[in-house]
Amino acid sequence: VDTTAYMGRSEELAALAETIKVLNDDDALELFKRTLPSPSASFVEVQAQASALRTHALGLIYLAQQNEAQRRPDLDFIALAIQGKKNGFDQVLTMIDNMIATLKKEQQHDDEKKKKKKKKKKNTKKKKKKKKKKKKKKKK
Repeated sequence: VDTTAYMGRSEELAALAETIKVLNDDDALELFKRTLPSPSASFVEVQAQASALRTHALGLIYLAQQNEAQRRPDLDFIALAIQGKKNGFDQVLTMIDNMIATLKKEQQHDDEKKKKKKKKKKNTKKKKKKKKKKKKKKKK
């Protein structure tokens, strides 16, 4: 078992757990509640509020990063998502989904190719055996 891959995976899981912990925090809940517009708010007010909240959230993230002894990638991802433009991660996720679909198709193609090669090799061995048997019979 590759220990570096295992360690990398455990670090990813720890980062995800930390992200969930941060998002489930009361401060995050308050932040999310404040981002929801009231029904009477105008579009400009909502946009200004969202911008102010984004700035405030980024400030909190940067403050949390400064207080941490180790760098936390989960906070980097959250900051990146907050700073993102209108597409956010949707475009990246779509690209990842497309890549996964392509890899699955390529894997199926490779599996089929491998199967054909195995079958061809098996048939070639059978033919060689038949030829050897015919030669032995001729010699006798």
